[in-house]
Amino acid sequence: MAETVRYGTQTKARRVALDVLYAAELRGRGIVETFIEARDLTAITVRELTTRIVHGVAEHQEEVDARISAALDKSWTLERMPAVDRNLARIAIFEMDHTDTPGPVVIAEAVRLAQELSTDGSPGFLNGLLSKALSIKETNS
Repeated sequence: MAETVRYGTQTKARRVALDVLYAAELRGRGIVETFIEARDLTAITVRELTTRIVHGVAEHQEEVDARISAALDKSWTLERMPAVDRNLARIAIFEMDHTDTPGPVVIAEAVRLAQELSTDGSPGFLNGLLSKALSIKETNS
């Protein structure tokens, strides 16, 4: 029998934000436009954290992507990352840089979602990437 994954409220909010970011990228549309469409046309529950993440990533995407790129191994590029991982990293970096959520909590949430939604190697990859990004941030603070 398959195990049922239960998400807390904040994890659900991040999962919806991930769905929006992924859909926007897949469709080549704006993040906020995709969010408004999803909110208006579907029965998703829009939590405050979802709204904050979606709008925050949209507003700070260039800065967030630069932070991800700085933490990547030189043999990797942002474009080479699987889309789910790239968008989980965007959510995590935004939260680390623009919210009061502790970095280790943000990383744990990204890893948990990667375990459920991405490749077998994604949890370890994201853990390393986000830990390095957090370390760079703490060094520069």
